[in-house]
Amino acid sequence: QVQLVESGGGLVQAGGSLKLSCVFSGRTFSNYGMGWFRQAPGKERDLVAAINWSGGDTYYADSVKGRFTISRDNAKNTVYMQMNSLKPEDTAIYYCAATEYTIVTLMAGSYNYWGQGTQVTVSS
Repeated sequence: QVQLVESGGGLVQAGGSLKLSCVFSGRTFSNYGMGWFRQAPGKERDLVAAINWSGGDTYYADSVKGRFTISRDNAKNTVYMQMNSLKPEDTAIYYCAATEYTIVTLMAGSYNYWGQGTQVTVSS
């Protein structure tokens, strides 16, 4: 069974940076596309960024384009998201997810496995 464990969340001031990590276990990591989603209180869970099996193709939501970078290290079974120039509206629980599609995948319903989430809070 696939397990995903996120880390790296926390409290940061606006303009600051955080780097989220998600460690994958239970299957062959390079057989999965990966994504980062976020959910703010009272809102739906939205895709923030996605990456294909090799790391050669990525997608970003318009709201984070130019500020966030998704990457993966298949040797370490880990996907990352570097978050720079953070804004209060980035405050949310961030979830790592894995899909059996090896390509960049945008729909939450296409992801098969989810982490427990890590809280990111950006103060103004």
